[in-house]
Amino acid sequence: MNSERTASGGAEPRGISSLFERVNAALRTIATPSLTQIVLRCALAVPFWRSGVNKWDGFLQLNDVAVLLFTSELKLHLPGGPYDFPAPGIVAFASGSAEILLPILLVLGLATRLAAFGLLLMTLVIQLTVPDGWPLHITWAAMALGIMAWGPGRISLDHWIGTRRR
Repeated sequence: MNSERTASGGAEPRGISSLFERVNAALRTIATPSLTQIVLRCALAVPFWRSGVNKWDGFLQLNDVAVLLFTSELKLHLPGGPYDFPAPGIVAFASGSAEILLPILLVLGLATRLAAFGLLLMTLVIQLTVPDGWPLHITWAAMALGIMAWGPGRISLDHWIGTRRR
């Protein structure tokens, strides 16, 4: 009975730590790093892709709403502001292009860390544009930082290219 006592003097059945180990092992089996990384990449890609698709009417053809948003609706909330976006047509085109290209790269796992960094920068600009959206923006930033820190995982073109080089 004394061997079942904890340092604090309370009773702890021996099976509890064994149960926790078995549960943790099962969870590690379900949430493998490769699965986690591809889900993380897709989760970050989706909102940007959806936003990007809504900015285009055709190949390299921005719709009027996208340009209008950057011309009159969206403002940068910086100290002393809000300020208009500089060169709204160019910013709308760059934003729409990045919102299509970067999510594709993320999902494919190609230039993954660079794509995640691009979406992190976009998230920072979006935060400056829509300050009240920080609960969602911090989630995007956390996903981008996670991808930048741990890479794309084994289910990616980056990994495939890396193994082919070796």
